[in-house]
Amino acid sequence: QVQLVESGGGLVQAGGSLRLSCAASGRTFSREAMGWFRQAPGKEREFVAAISWGGSTYYANSVKGRFTISRDNAKNTMYLQMNSLKPEDTAVYYCALSTKVAAPSARTSPYDYWGQGTQVTVSS
Repeated sequence: QVQLVESGGGLVQAGGSLRLSCAASGRTFSREAMGWFRQAPGKEREFVAAISWGGSTYYANSVKGRFTISRDNAKNTMYLQMNSLKPEDTAVYYCALSTKVAAPSARTSPYDYWGQGTQVTVSS
């Protein structure tokens, strides 16, 4: 059974930075795409960024130029470096893994495993 565990969330002032990590375990990983999504109170879950096994990336327009997604396949870990944070970035951030597609995707349907989420709060 695949497990995804996020870490690195917290409280930060606007303009600050945080680095999220997502550690995957439970299977031999090969070509899985991974992604980050977020959900603010009262809103639907939204796409943040995604990355293929080979490192191709895809970002939501709202975070492009501020966030950087990366992965270390040897460690089965994905990262999200978040810079220039804004209050509107406040949300629970979820990592996701797809065994169905290799290319990064902004849709939730290709992802069949999800982490428990980590809270990111940006104060103004």
